[in-house]
Amino acid sequence: MKEKIKLLFRKLRKNIIEYIATNRLFITYVILSLIGLMLVRNFTIDNMWSFEAFISDLALVLIIGSFGYLVKPKNQYRYFLIVLIIFTFMEVINSIYYTFYTSFASFGELATAGQTETVMGSVFERIKITHLIYIIFPFLFYIIHKKLLKTAYYNFLSFIEKGKKMCMVTLLIGCLFLAYTFVTATGTDYSRLAKQWNRVYVVERFGLVLYQVNDFIQTLTPKFSSLFGYEEAAQSFIDYFTSDDVDLYDGENEYTGILEGYNIVFIHMEGMQTYLMDLSFNGVEATPNLNKLAREGMFFSNFYPQVSVGTSSDTEFTLTTSLLPAASGAVFTSYYDRLYITIPKLLKQKGYYTFSMHGNYASMWNRATVHPLLGYDDMYFEESYTYNEDDKDPNNLEYINLGISDKMFFQQVVPIMENIESSQDNYMGTIITLSNHSPFRFLEKYGEYDMSTTYQECETESGICEDVTTNYLYGSEVGNYIMSSHYADEALGEFFNYINESEYFNNTVFVLYGDHDARLSRNALNYLYNYDYRTGELKSEDDPTYITYDDYDHELNKNTPLIIWTKNNELRSKLNGEVDYVMGMYDVMPTIGNMLGIENEFAMGHDIFNIKENNYVVFPNGNFLTNLIYYNNSESQYKVIADGAELSEDYITNLVEKTDNILEVSNAIIVHDLIKNEGDTVREIKEKEAIE
Repeated sequence: MKEKIKLLFRKLRKNIIEYIATNRLFITYVILSLIGLMLVRNFTIDNMWSFEAFISDLALVLIIGSFGYLVKPKNQYRYFLIVLIIFTFMEVINSIYYTFYTSFASFGELATAGQTETVMGSVFERIKITHLIYIIFPFLFYIIHKKLLKTAYYNFLSFIEKGKKMCMVTLLIGCLFLAYTFVTATGTDYSRLAKQWNRVYVVERFGLVLYQVNDFIQTLTPKFSSLFGYEEAAQSFIDYFTSDDVDLYDGENEYTGILEGYNIVFIHMEGMQTYLMDLSFNGVEATPNLNKLAREGMFFSNFYPQVSVGTSSDTEFTLTTSLLPAASGAVFTSYYDRLYITIPKLLKQKGYYTFSMHGNYASMWNRATVHPLLGYDDMYFEESYTYNEDDKDPNNLEYINLGISDKMFFQQVVPIMENIESSQDNYMGTIITLSNHSPFRFLEKYGEYDMSTTYQECETESGICEDVTTNYLYGSEVGNYIMSSHYADEALGEFFNYINESEYFNNTVFVLYGDHDARLSRNALNYLYNYDYRTGELKSEDDPTYITYDDYDHELNKNTPLIIWTKNNELRSKLNGEVDYVMGMYDVMPTIGNMLGIENEFAMGHDIFNIKENNYVVFPNGNFLTNLIYYNNSESQYKVIADGAELSEDYITNLVEKTDNILEVSNAIIVHDLIKNEGDTVREIKEKEAIE
C-alpha cells in the first residue's frame, strides 16, 4: 500500500514538473494577471485577499487564456501579451477612476472621456505610483519571453504540445471555477450584479474581470432597449407613478405659489461644501459671504448632491428634472436626446425667458447640445466674456484653473443680467461658477487667507513658554481647498454686492447650491480634524482630543449648501431661517416648483415642506440617508445618526426595497425614454382612477 502511495506521489510530482516545464509562458501569464487584479483590490477597496473575487478572476483569466493554446507555440506570446496589456489598461483606468469617484469605471462612461480635456490638471494632480504599477507586468512578461527564446522552449513545444486538448482542459477548469462563483452567490449578489449600481460590492464579490465583462453587456443593453427589458421597465414606471405612495406627500403648504411671477436665478457653486461654513481661522470665517447669505435667506443645512460619474452635469440634470443620474454613463453625453420635464421648460410655458451662463467652453459636458434640450433659450459661455487668457502667468488674476476667474466672470455677468431684466417680463437662469474646481493648487491667485495656528511651547525644566506659529494646512490638500473656496466665496460676495447696489433684481430670487463635494479623501479631511501640529503627525485614537471621523462621517460630510436668497425685503421675511430636514438634489425641483406654481408629475423627489422628517435621500450607488440613519449599500450596514433612535425590524428592509425601486424606475425613464413613450398611459390611468 505504501509503495502504491509513493508511486502515486511520484507520478503526480512528475506530471506537475512536466506541466510547469511545458507551460511556463501560460503560467507566467496567469500569475502576472492575478497579481495585477489583486493589487487593484488592495489599492482601492483594501480587500486584496477576497477569496470569492480571486476565484472569479482566476476563472476568467483561465478561460480567456485557454484560447491561446489554439495558437502555434511561437505565436502564443503575442496572444498572452495582448490580454495582459488589456488587463493593464483596465487596472490603471480603474485605479485612477476609483481615486476620483470611489467606484469602478464603466464602458458607458467612455463617452465622457472627452470631458477630461479641460480638467486634465486635476487628473495628473492625483496620479500616484500605485496607479501605474500595473504597467510593469507586460514588461516582466516580455523579459520572461526573451529568456525562453534563448532556450529550446518554443521549438520543443511545437513538437509535443496538443493545443486543442490543452485548450479544452484549461477551459473546463476555468468554467468549473466560474460555476463555483455563481453557485455560491446569493440572491442579493445576483441582484447587485444585474443592477450594477453598487460597483464596489460587485468587484469585491465577483472580481474586476467579471465586473468589467458584465458592465460591457450592461452598456450594450440600452442600445437594444426596444428588444431587451422595455416591457418590464415600462411596467415598473407605470406601477410607480400610479401607486398611492407617490402622491402621499403631494399637496399645498405655506410656501405654495409664493414665488409666482418672480424671476429666479440658480447659482451653481462649484465644489462648495457645507463644513466650510463652520471653519474660521484667526477670527476670519472661511466663507463669510456664504454665511451671510445663509443668515439673510433660507438655509437648508442637510442638503446632499446625488452625483455619479457626470459630477457637475449630473447635478444640473437632477436639479432640473428631479431624476437621478443614469446607472451607466452620464446623461449629458449618453441620454441627452430623451424627453425630460425640466424647470426651464415649465417656466417657458409661463412666459419666462431662460438662459445659462458659464465661464467654460459650451462643449464641456456636451452643454452646447444639452442646454437647449433642457429648455434654455440662450447660453452665455466662454466666448461671451473678455479676459486675459494667459493661464501661465501667475500674476494674471483674470484666469484661474480652467478659465475665466469667478471674480472677472461675475463682473461681466451682472450687466448681461441687467440687460435681460430690462428686456424680459420674467426670466429664469442658471449661473455656473468655475474657479473652485480641482486641482486646488493656484495659491498665488487665491489671495491672502491666514490659516495659521499659534500655540504655546514650554520647556520642561525652566517652564519658560513661547508662542509658536504654524501654518500646517498651507500646501496640504484640504488647506489648498479651503484657500480656493475662500477665493470663490470672495467672488460670490462681490457678485451680491453688485446685485444689492444695482437698481435691478428687486423681484429676483437666487437659489445657491453646491454642486458636489470636493472629492477629497477621508485621510485628507482627517488632516483637518486630527492633525497634531505639535508632533507633526495625526493624533492617535487614544488621544482625548481625537475626533472620530470614520467612513460614515466622511459620507455625511459631503453635504453642500442650499440657500434661497432675495433682496426683496417683503419676500425675505417669508423665506428665512434654517431648514434641517434631510434633503437631496432631486428634492429641489418639487420644492422650488411648488413655490413657482409649476409641477413635474414624474419627479423622483419631494417638496421638502410636505415630506419633512419622512424624507430620505437615495444616492446612485444604492446608499441612502434618512433623519435616523446613513445606510452603506456595499456593506449592507448602517450608522444611526439620531440620538436615541429606535428602529423597527422592517425599517431597513423597506427602505432598501424603496431605494432599489427608485433607482430602477429613474434609470428606466432615462434609458427607455419612458416619459415620452409611457407618460400618457400614466396620465390616463390616474384620470380614470380620479373619476372612479
